[in-house]
Amino acid sequence: MNTNSGTLRQTYNELLEFKLVLSKAGSILAASQNHATPADHELDEHIYDKEVDDGNGYLLEQGIYQGASESGVRFVSGIILKSKALAFERMLFRTTRGNMFFNEASAGEPVMDPSSGEEVEKTVFVVFFSGEQAKAKILRICASFGANCYPVPEEIVKQRQIFREVSSRLSDLEATLDAGTQHRNKALESVGSQLWRWILMVKKEKAVYDTLNMLNFDVTKKCLVGEGWCPIFAKSQIEDVLQRATLHSNSQVGIIFHEMDTIDSPPTYFRTDKFTNAFQEIVDAYGVGRYEEINPAVYSVITFPFLFAVMFGDWGHGICLLLGALFLILREKKLSSQKLDSFTEMAFGGRYVILLMALFSIYCGLIYNEFFSVPFHIFGKSAYACRENSCSDAYTAGLVKVRDPYPFGVDPSWRGSRSELPFLNSLKMKMSILMGVSQMNLGILLSYFDAKFHKNALDIRYQFIPQLIFLNSLFGYLSLLILIKWCTGSKADLYHVMIYMFLDPAGDLGENQLFWGQKELQILLLLLALVAVPWMLFPKPFILKKLHKERFQGHSYRFLGTSEMDPDSEPDSARSRHDDFNFGEVFVHQMIHSIEFVLGAVSNTASYLRLWALSLAHSELSTVFYEKLLLFAWGFSYEFTSMTQLMN
Repeated sequence: MNTNSGTLRQTYNELLEFKLVLSKAGSILAASQNHATPADHELDEHIYDKEVDDGNGYLLEQGIYQGASESGVRFVSGIILKSKALAFERMLFRTTRGNMFFNEASAGEPVMDPSSGEEVEKTVFVVFFSGEQAKAKILRICASFGANCYPVPEEIVKQRQIFREVSSRLSDLEATLDAGTQHRNKALESVGSQLWRWILMVKKEKAVYDTLNMLNFDVTKKCLVGEGWCPIFAKSQIEDVLQRATLHSNSQVGIIFHEMDTIDSPPTYFRTDKFTNAFQEIVDAYGVGRYEEINPAVYSVITFPFLFAVMFGDWGHGICLLLGALFLILREKKLSSQKLDSFTEMAFGGRYVILLMALFSIYCGLIYNEFFSVPFHIFGKSAYACRENSCSDAYTAGLVKVRDPYPFGVDPSWRGSRSELPFLNSLKMKMSILMGVSQMNLGILLSYFDAKFHKNALDIRYQFIPQLIFLNSLFGYLSLLILIKWCTGSKADLYHVMIYMFLDPAGDLGENQLFWGQKELQILLLLLALVAVPWMLFPKPFILKKLHKERFQGHSYRFLGTSEMDPDSEPDSARSRHDDFNFGEVFVHQMIHSIEFVLGAVSNTASYLRLWALSLAHSELSTVFYEKLLLFAWGFSYEFTSMTQLMN
């Protein structure tokens, strides 16, 4: 119905355009022939000629009329968008090299475009020309500009006859369109009361066939068999559901549910709730672990929001984030039943992640002593004071320590001092390295417990131990140096220590020595790191090859006796499993794993420095916003020292 109505509507709009072209182009042609003024010959709905020869009827059905005069001048008439008329005329003039005459008349009112169905402003045009080549060019230009050409005869009598034919067809189409609309409305009304039942029936039918596609026929083709995985804790629930389904369906045959033996590895399934679901999705975005493998999402519940808080440490911003998270949690029931936009849905799904981010941000903000970049004396007085009561030389000579260190977090006196940026830079950079090395060691320890659970001694001996040695021989040692430097107050250059640990292991440390025997310890750790790389790479593939040969030694011989005991004929025979082992693939896999760990230990440690960089950027941008915008807006004068030092 819609297709037929659309076709009729397009025809109706085309006839309306044709009627408009007949009316406007007739006056243009009459004026060109100097028969009368254009107003006398303009055709409208009230002009009819009663004395028309019946033999000249139905001229509309005779095709496009080729207007031509005795002098050989021809014309093409049509209608085009008003916005394209000027460019259309210019293109015609350039194409015909000026050998044409263009005349136009505004349609006067918006016209329904047949192709788009929208009301647009259009202009009726008549192009006079001479020659067949010019005609072909003009028609191509009309097609490219989207102009609709209609035949208009020169004779007034024929114009009036075609005008009446068009008017008659328009009235017929109006009646047809009205009848079609009424018929469609009645059909929709009759369907409307049953539509929801039909939709429900179709959805049920699709659900039934979708379920049947997951099942197979048994040998007798009298019942269906479905195989799948289910959690062990859900077995009793599934049996209860199947029994209820049997009773509700009045089936004469009961449903049989039993376990199957299989050699396939089960899929991974983690039970989550509304709190842990978002953390599990974040971890699954990087990869889903194997069956019975340790789930890192348990640890990410704490580590992920805490590392965010290290970068977003400001207890003023953390309170704002906490309010947003509490709003989403308190309106949880209402929002879960609504259709949300993409951003709100993402924020609502991670509402508990945002909650922990906010809490840890408040904690780290108290450590950094930042409330929208402003320090506060929350936990007592500062450990530093001016040298004199007037504090006239505070900026030049600095402050002196007068009491015990600030009890919690960064001393507020650091804010605005000349040494603020170097102090916080050093603090946050070293803290980022300590956190990164700690988290990487946690991952290695988890691999130990995973290998111990699966009773895989090879992974413990030839992966866990060398990985632990390599990581801590380099970056664990760096973390130890950071802690010793903090505890002793040494001024040793740790960059120099780590660089010359590789370039000159036996060289003299000089003032960079932090403890007795440091040089000998560095040589030992460097040797252990070098030994750990081939320890990870070579032993495991060769041991696996040896164990495989010992396991299947002698199994490749044929059994004496009947041919029914041919191991080659069984897909799971010893020989087929023996051929599955490929030493080259195992060695390449181990090599890739070893190289990835060595490079990852370096790159991941560098990546954790982003905690320092983003924390510093967040702090400095907050300071810029406060000191350069708020204080200026309030009319205060504040000397901004830390940002100037950063820019220098």
